[in-house]
Amino acid sequence: MDSLCLQLPEPANGNKPVRLADFKGSPVLVMFICNHCPFVVHLKEAIVKVAAEYQAKGFKVVAISSNSPVTHPQDGPEKMVEDAKKYGYTFPYVFDEDQVVAKAYSAACTPEFYVLTPDHTLAYHGQFDASRPKAGSAPVTGQDLKAAMDAVLAGKPCPPGRPSIGCNIKWTPGKEPPYFASQQI
Repeated sequence: MDSLCLQLPEPANGNKPVRLADFKGSPVLVMFICNHCPFVVHLKEAIVKVAAEYQAKGFKVVAISSNSPVTHPQDGPEKMVEDAKKYGYTFPYVFDEDQVVAKAYSAACTPEFYVLTPDHTLAYHGQFDASRPKAGSAPVTGQDLKAAMDAVLAGKPCPPGRPSIGCNIKWTPGKEPPYFASQQI
């Protein structure tokens, strides 16, 4: 998975590039999120809390917006800066304008979570927890993601990931990855 070596601009930091190589020797949480998806909005406060908790334990954290600003301008760089400030992100929120990183990860939706070991091997790919943005849903706990991050910190195998549920990544028209077509019903 050499393609996991991301290098993307961070709009809130003058488009300074964030590189996976900058996190060498540290476990990493990579999150595909956006500004508008109700599944992401439902989790944002909990995402910030979990990120801060695990940053204190040595994790590096990066959030990526791969949504096309052509189809969803509310997910573009200017709005990303506003969103990061509004929720107090303690991690870089980078923009994957050409959607290459989303394709490299085979990311399909927002939110979607990837946990990498200190040598940047993929250890977990899945959901935050079983909560959903609807009445009667399971509570927001971060249970699935936290179990994976705890396993990485302990040097143990991660529990199997459950697929994340959310809004599909908003691909630039005509640039959808082959796996996207297979997900359409």
